Amino acid sequence: MRILKWIGLTVVALALIGAAVGLWKREEITRLLAVNSLFDADLIAGNFSNMDDLFLTVPVDRGAGPVRALEAGSPMTMPDGFDAWVDARSVLAAVVLKDGAVVYENYWGGTKAGDHRVSWSVAKSFLSVLAGVLVEEGALALDDPVTRHAPKLAGSAYEGATVRDVLEMESGVAFDEDYLDPNSDINRMGRTIALGGTLDDFTAAITVRRAPPGDSFTYVSMDTHVVGMVLRGATGRSIADLLSEKVIVPLGLEGTPYYMADGAGAAFVLGGLNMPTRDYARFGQMVLDDGRVDGAQVVPADWLAASTAWSAKTAPGALKYGYQWWAPKDARPGEVFGQGVYGQYLWIDREAGVVIATNGADRGFRGAGVSDGNIAMMRAITAAARSATE
Repeated sequence: MRILKWIGLTVVALALIGAAVGLWKREEITRLLAVNSLFDADLIAGNFSNMDDLFLTVPVDRGAGPVRALEAGSPMTMPDGFDAWVDARSVLAAVVLKDGAVVYENYWGGTKAGDHRVSWSVAKSFLSVLAGVLVEEGALALDDPVTRHAPKLAGSAYEGATVRDVLEMESGVAFDEDYLDPNSDINRMGRTIALGGTLDDFTAAITVRRAPPGDSFTYVSMDTHVVGMVLRGATGRSIADLLSEKVIVPLGLEGTPYYMADGAGAAFVLGGLNMPTRDYARFGQMVLDDGRVDGAQVVPADWLAASTAWSAKTAPGALKYGYQWWAPKDARPGEVFGQGVYGQYLWIDREAGVVIATNGADRGFRGAGVSDGNIAMMRAITAAARSATE
C-alpha cells in the first residue's frame, strides 16, 4: 500500500509539474501548434490574414500622415481564364493598378479589403529597397563583408560572404528550403520562431557550405536574414524603425504594417511582413515610379535599376534574380516581381504602367507548371489593363 501511495503521489506531482510547465510555456506551445497547423486546408486562408493572432509581432509605424489616395480608374475586364485561375490557385486578394489608379480589386475565401495578409518572401523585396537607401546614405557598402556589421557571424558559414553575395542569394551556405519537409532547415527555423528562439543565433549556427561565396545562386532565405542583421548592425537600429522612416511613412499606407518577430523582437525580414493588399500595391507603384512618391525620391532610382539588373548567377532557363527581386525566364523590358510561397505576388511592368498585387493560400504552389502559369496570368492581366486604357 505504501508503494501504491508513493506511485499515486508521484503521478499527481508529475501532473502538477506538467500543468505548471504548460502554463509557463503556454504562448510558446500555442505558437508551435500554430506552426504545425498553419497550412491546413481549412485554416490557411484565415491564418494568412491573421498572423498576429499566431506569432510574436512588431509594428512598423505608418506615421501620422494622411492615407495616400488610390484613385479609381476605369474598370478593366479580366482576361479569359482569370476566374478559373483564382479558383485553382486559391487566390485571396487581387489589386491591379494602371498608371496609379485602381482598375480591379477583389477578395475571396472569406477575407476582406482591410485584412493584413502575410507577404512571405515578397517581404524580401521591401528589405532590398531599404538596403538601397542605406547604401546611398553611406551606412554600408555592397562589398563589405557581412561580418563587418554582423560580427556574430564570424566562424559561421557566412564568414567571407559580402553584402552583395547575400543580396543575390550567393552566400554558398548549405540550407534545405523545402517547405513541404517537416524536418527541413526552413521548417526548423519556423519552430525556432514559434518557441521564442532568436534567428541571429539560428543563423550563426549554420556552419556548412555548399560552395564558396559568390560562386553560384541558390535560393536561401537565411541570406535575407543576414541582410537584416547587416542593416541592424550598420545603423544600430531595428528593421521596423528603419523601414518605417525610410520607406513606409512616405507611402501613406492605409494600415499599420507589422512583422512577425522572433523571441528577441527582431523582425522576420525574410517573409514576415503583413499589410493590406492595397498597401502592397502602393509600394509597387513607388517602385514602378523609379522610387518616387508625389515627386519626392524615397528610394534611389539607381538602386532600383541595379537591383533589377538580374546580376545573380542563376541557371540558364531559370527565373532571373537580382537583389531580392525576380524576373521571368524570358524577362521582357520593365518586368520585375516579388513572390512568396503559397501564391503571394507583387508584379510590376514599368513599361506598361501596371502593378498587380495578389495574395493567396495555394497549397499546390510547388506543382509542375504553376509558376509558369502564374507568370502567364500576370502578363495576361497586364495586357488587359493596358488595352483597357488605350
